[in-house]
Amino acid sequence: MKVRKLAAALLALAICALPLAGCGGTGAQGVEVEPGYDYERFADAGITLNVYNWGEYISDGTDGESMDVNAEFEALTGIKVNYTTFDTNEAMYAKLKSGGASYDVIIPSDYMIGKMASEDMLAPLDFANIPNFELIGEEYKNQAYDPDNLYSVPYTWGYVGIIYNTTMVDDVVDSWDILWDEKYAGDVLMFDNSRDAFAIALKRMGESMNPTTTSQIDHAAVELSAQRRVVQAYVMDQIFDKMEGGEAALAPYYAGDAITMIEENPDLAFAVPKEGTNYFVDAMCVPAGSANKEAAEMYINFMCETAVAVENCLAIGYSTPQVRAEVALPDDVKNNPIAYPPVEVLDNTETFTVLSDELNAYMDKAWSDMRAAPQ
Repeated sequence: MKVRKLAAALLALAICALPLAGCGGTGAQGVEVEPGYDYERFADAGITLNVYNWGEYISDGTDGESMDVNAEFEALTGIKVNYTTFDTNEAMYAKLKSGGASYDVIIPSDYMIGKMASEDMLAPLDFANIPNFELIGEEYKNQAYDPDNLYSVPYTWGYVGIIYNTTMVDDVVDSWDILWDEKYAGDVLMFDNSRDAFAIALKRMGESMNPTTTSQIDHAAVELSAQRRVVQAYVMDQIFDKMEGGEAALAPYYAGDAITMIEENPDLAFAVPKEGTNYFVDAMCVPAGSANKEAAEMYINFMCETAVAVENCLAIGYSTPQVRAEVALPDDVKNNPIAYPPVEVLDNTETFTVLSDELNAYMDKAWSDMRAAPQ
């Protein structure tokens, strides 16, 4: 994100002025860290951390103003970060499940954390190495996907809505129905992952986004098949170029990314469908078998530093669960109804639950069959 950047010095002063914030040491670029944590204990160990995160989901300094979080971590700790990205939870899961790659830190969404924990794919965290976990709001802890807070530390939270171009859409956008409207044929984008796409179809049908029967999935697949005639493309990160460039009129996507796109193209707006939508938490985990677990926990702790959490929040647009970071945000961010929506919006949301292996497989096949069928 390029517009909502604070000068580094002013940001540091604001954070240190917080009544609860204990400003400790600083990294090479001056980032404030909580006192008493030894970030240098692996400085000469030659460690490389493999970090796997969503695309466009960290402050990377590419705009010339924001913090390069990974570079700052490297300068502070002497640990090298090998940073790669994924675009769906399912792609990330498949890569780890195949054993074809080894990672030390991953940032899945809530339901995927629950699934991976149930399959012994995550390592229990040692919170003695993550004291900044205390800075995570209580409302984000002990959630259904990790009820005992064994495997994850919340990174961001958000929800799904519809981003649309006000110069191309002249209807009120308040329902998922508009993503099926033939008036916008060829100008509609759709999620390129089964869980989000089926969730929208199910909500549009007045059902839970967490199906319990194969017949529910079948009915949603019929709706998604009918939608194909208006869909220009199924996208994930490609949405940024398409919506910012005015190449499409409507798309479902995550609120944090909508903020980023609106800043790049002021013709864009965001709406939450009246049928309800998905609320999610993305959290940091260490895969089972990580060769650098303690260093990985150090990275997670660093991501929870107030200055770092603020920079990430400003850069990516998503909402932060870190309580001091939320207080330190500029007023225009804290008061943005997309980032921090009114309670009636959040009351009309639903979180994904972990589906059975059978239902997951059935949904994935229904998705593949729907996409492959001739129109």
